[in-house]
Amino acid sequence: MTEGNPCCAPQNQVKKRDGNPEIETRSLHTETVSLEGGAFMMGTNYASGYPQDGEGPIRKRQVSPFDMDKFTVSNRQFQTFVQETGYVTEAEEIGWSFVFAGLLPDDFEETRGVQATPWWRQVFQADWKSPEGSHSTIETRLEHPVVHISWNDATAYAKWVGRRLPTEAEWEFAAHGGLDNSIFPWGDELQPDGEHQMNVWQGSFPDNNLMDDGWYGTAPSGTYPPNAYGIGEMTGNVWEWCQDWFTTEHDETVENPTGPTVGETKVIKGGSYLCHDSYCNRYRIAARSSTTPISAMGHLGFRTVKDLEG
Repeated sequence: MTEGNPCCAPQNQVKKRDGNPEIETRSLHTETVSLEGGAFMMGTNYASGYPQDGEGPIRKRQVSPFDMDKFTVSNRQFQTFVQETGYVTEAEEIGWSFVFAGLLPDDFEETRGVQATPWWRQVFQADWKSPEGSHSTIETRLEHPVVHISWNDATAYAKWVGRRLPTEAEWEFAAHGGLDNSIFPWGDELQPDGEHQMNVWQGSFPDNNLMDDGWYGTAPSGTYPPNAYGIGEMTGNVWEWCQDWFTTEHDETVENPTGPTVGETKVIKGGSYLCHDSYCNRYRIAARSSTTPISAMGHLGFRTVKDLEG
């Protein structure tokens, strides 16, 4: 097992208290896409990838039919979940979360940074409803992806809506949109015809974001064109939790692989608004990272799936 790359996913090791109520399942998701499943080529041997992340080798895998959210879960959706269940996220219980320094006001108090990645700051009272701390709000960002959500939080929400988190194989199958071995959900060119297809960093990281794609932090769902399957923002914007425990040693399971049965960190996919080719081009379909199930940060969200009969 290997730990997640701290530039992508700093980790929290604090244990969570058992304080949330039993949650009754309900239906909330209407913007979903039904996928027939099938065989595809998973992983990559892309020269500019990260072999240490276990991106390769390319391997044939097959997934059964499933239904996936068209977009990542939004602040509005998660707000409804909290209002109806009283759920308290792990970031709220711990009392702080990781926030990108560039999103903090110039006069923000000094905070502790992450070793080797000082752009990640420990901000007290940062959570899903106050993404940059107590001075911030989601009132104007209800259609943006919810962030500061741990794997455990995401799983609780998914159960509430009668769904689950996608496996890494399902996530990659959906992201390709039928384009086998494509680097991005729309093909192999980063900006076809000069048009931005996702929300990532432009300029010099971490000091100067040119915002050529129009966004400094998260972008609202539906900002960019969906892939051929009708699924939006699979790369860039926010990292997305997967069901699987992380490993770089892939087994031979071809049909519906789910990864190891135990582990220390969970797979995250897709990259985020902080990804930049100069240090982290993990905004590719096959790219992957991981962090502990209790970790939360300002560029990590999720979407849900549901099994369909074949």
